[in-house]
Amino acid sequence: MGALHDGHRSLMAEASSANDVGVASIFVNPLQFAEGEDLDSYPRTLDADAEMAEAAGIDVLFVPSVRQMYPSSTWTTVSLEVVTEPWEGASRPTHFSGVATVVTKLFNIVGPCRAYFGEKDFQQLAMLRRMVFDLNEPVEVVGMPTIREDDGLAMSSRNRRLLPEHREEASIVNRSLQAGAAAIEGGERDPQAVEAVVRAVLAGGVHCEEPDYVAVVDAASLAVPERLAGSVRLLTAVRFGDVRLIDNLGVDLDGREAVLGS
Repeated sequence: MGALHDGHRSLMAEASSANDVGVASIFVNPLQFAEGEDLDSYPRTLDADAEMAEAAGIDVLFVPSVRQMYPSSTWTTVSLEVVTEPWEGASRPTHFSGVATVVTKLFNIVGPCRAYFGEKDFQQLAMLRRMVFDLNEPVEVVGMPTIREDDGLAMSSRNRRLLPEHREEASIVNRSLQAGAAAIEGGERDPQAVEAVVRAVLAGGVHCEEPDYVAVVDAASLAVPERLAGSVRLLTAVRFGDVRLIDNLGVDLDGREAVLGS
């Protein structure tokens, strides 16, 4: 959606180097925003974004208008309730349908391709993998590692809106997930116990609010298991003032990568 950073750069660079043609889209999608969310204030930096895309090797930059993407009222939308109802879906009920709908349109416009998405939005990545699998879309969804600031904060276009005191503390989000992962690696297999570890670290923050959620889930189903095994994801969303940050961390307990639809 623009306001590109080094996380986006890594996706574009991989898309360009691994394929004959690299295509990137920049589109602040109104379907992803519910009433009262930050559509109007979402950062738009097209000139800088275009420079970054070119430097990353992108051949085609697709920057449609809202009217081009939605020339009339949208009658058809895409939704995956099983994957998207909890966690982000509970906090932002219309968000994932907006993402799935616009990405389906982009896939149809581009045609058969590899599509690169960052793991920072892990629930979104899981949803898109399942969508492609269920709909037999001629697309290979490639997940790329989260790119972080030096203090561990996951790069996000929203980070630039953090107040200085909030930015100074924001690395607590990643530290809380690291503490949960350390508990798992130390032998803890009760997801509620690991969740409590994450929440305890977040509770030590001065500026962060009560998290929207903390979840310790199976990476393939996004469900909370009775006992942790296989590929695990720790998920959280935390607000600092009016800025909402999401992050996640994976722990692989048996060496297998979990992929929805496999």
